[in-house]
Amino acid sequence: MKRVARTLTAIFALGWALLLAAADMDYGLAPEQIAPDTWVLTGRSEDFSTQNGGNIVNTAFVVTSAGVLVIDSGPSRAYGEQLRRAIARVTDKPVVMVVDTHHHPDHFLGNQAFPKETLAALPGTIHGIHTEGGNLNENMYRLTGDWMAGTEPVAPARQLAAGPLQLGDHRFELLALDGHTEADLAILDRQTGVLFAGDLVFNNRAPTTPHARLDAWNAALAKLEALPFTRLVPGHGPVSTDSAPIRQTRAWLAWLDETLRQSAEEGLDMTEVLALPLPAGFRRLAVSEAEYRRSVGQLYPAYEQRALARDEKAAR
Repeated sequence: MKRVARTLTAIFALGWALLLAAADMDYGLAPEQIAPDTWVLTGRSEDFSTQNGGNIVNTAFVVTSAGVLVIDSGPSRAYGEQLRRAIARVTDKPVVMVVDTHHHPDHFLGNQAFPKETLAALPGTIHGIHTEGGNLNENMYRLTGDWMAGTEPVAPARQLAAGPLQLGDHRFELLALDGHTEADLAILDRQTGVLFAGDLVFNNRAPTTPHARLDAWNAALAKLEALPFTRLVPGHGPVSTDSAPIRQTRAWLAWLDETLRQSAEEGLDMTEVLALPLPAGFRRLAVSEAEYRRSVGQLYPAYEQRALARDEKAAR
């Protein structure tokens, strides 16, 4: 039986490798150093597609004297394995921790490429991967096709909490926030001043909102803006040296909240809300039209329910 199991495993591994080779699925990962010991791999400002393989996310790693900290593992097993090879081109130190900032698929589906004992996340993120990971993975197969070959969701076992994290010569501050999802982890490297904001911050790309609570998200952004950072790594979009991406994200969320609230109070149906024009300043953001449409579908029913409840209360 052991021989059969080994044979099946070998056949699966070979088949998966052949699929990747046949499709020439190279993400072209090129780490960019943004601070001492600190590299970022910037994804495309696009929607998921079979052309980009889901590489629309920023991942990063920090080389400490104790080993490498990886921040988000990417959208697929292939991405995770290519990320490991990209890290190995920079340092021969081992990966000692892989942190998932939240449970959206482009941030954790590369977990398979790393030893299970290195995976870590907030409890809410771990729960989200356990409960939604399968569906999210299936959706990524639908959106990006063969790039996902061999990918399965793997949830971290190690639970993180807010507070300091010492890894070798780097002292990190973990910030347990929420709003973009139920659990959003931001990481400030006290050694370099680099703030890894995850998807709490988008830069020159419209934010995604499938699990969003806008009031909590705005509160989280206020906390991030108050931090003494020197570089800001958003979940999507280019690295920044100031808080402009935070302000941009807050402005989009404030406009979205006011638009949906006012539309619900005026009794507009979803089709009418979808037809509303975006302000000129937001139309320049990548995928803004598509993300606005998705946000209306995801969030507007709750605004309608609140408006209806207020009307019924006023009528009594």
